[in-house]
Amino acid sequence: MNMYKSLYTYFFLLIAIPLISQENGHLISKTPIPRDTLLHAFAAFPNPERFVVAEGPSLRWNDDWQHLDSLNLFDITYLSDGFKVKGYLLEPRASGKHPCVIFNRGGNRSFGMLTPVRIAFLGGKLASHGYVVIASNYRGVDGGEGMEEFGGADVNDVLNLIPALGQTEKADTSRIGMYGWSRGGMMTYLALTRTDRIKAAVVGGAVSDNFETIRERPDMETHVLAELIPDYAASKEAALTERSAIHWADRFPKNVPVLMLHGNADWRVKSTQSLRLALEFEKHRI
Repeated sequence: MNMYKSLYTYFFLLIAIPLISQENGHLISKTPIPRDTLLHAFAAFPNPERFVVAEGPSLRWNDDWQHLDSLNLFDITYLSDGFKVKGYLLEPRASGKHPCVIFNRGGNRSFGMLTPVRIAFLGGKLASHGYVVIASNYRGVDGGEGMEEFGGADVNDVLNLIPALGQTEKADTSRIGMYGWSRGGMMTYLALTRTDRIKAAVVGGAVSDNFETIRERPDMETHVLAELIPDYAASKEAALTERSAIHWADRFPKNVPVLMLHGNADWRVKSTQSLRLALEFEKHRI
């Protein structure tokens, strides 16, 4: 009986593992967000005239935001490591195939969480220039399953947007770029070392040295890293190194251009993190 049980387990794994891997990136749902819903969401902000113009009971975008009328916005749910993960998709209404950008949000949990307004604000202008923009809220956020790990297994939530784009009719998946800010910049760095599908990357205010971050902001360790990184107390040194590109700049592909943006007034992530990583890139001819 033990022999048959072992054979059964072996064949089950042979069958099940490929099925799990094939599911990664599978789009479970893609729900359109109506134009009026987005207009009224922007109109709820203080000084709504920054975004919309009221014409009787109707609203329209003002001159600075009319580009949103050239786009379709979708709420998406997709599979990543067996978890249902939430995100958003912006695509031009114009027909044909368009190059793609994977947008990696900053923050953690609900702080920095993407909403229809936030993704339209952060990604709408880019999409209006002819890009399909796709973004993840990372596992465990906005009703998604699992728990984010601040640059651990949740990096797969970024990588699994690539096969999700493969199910998007307007996406030209031979041309995929990546754009991330703050923690999203860290996620971009990690992703670049794990796939050859990204043709160019842009990071802003990106975390490249978590050791420096916790020296400058001890609260980040207490309230974020220690709470999100599995077994943090026992594996702190390895976990922080794994999430700090300054320690493994030599792993970056040499054929993928990276544009680094960072403001000197950034108090959450000091600009010295990008300056030091730029020197490491130069050393390794990245």
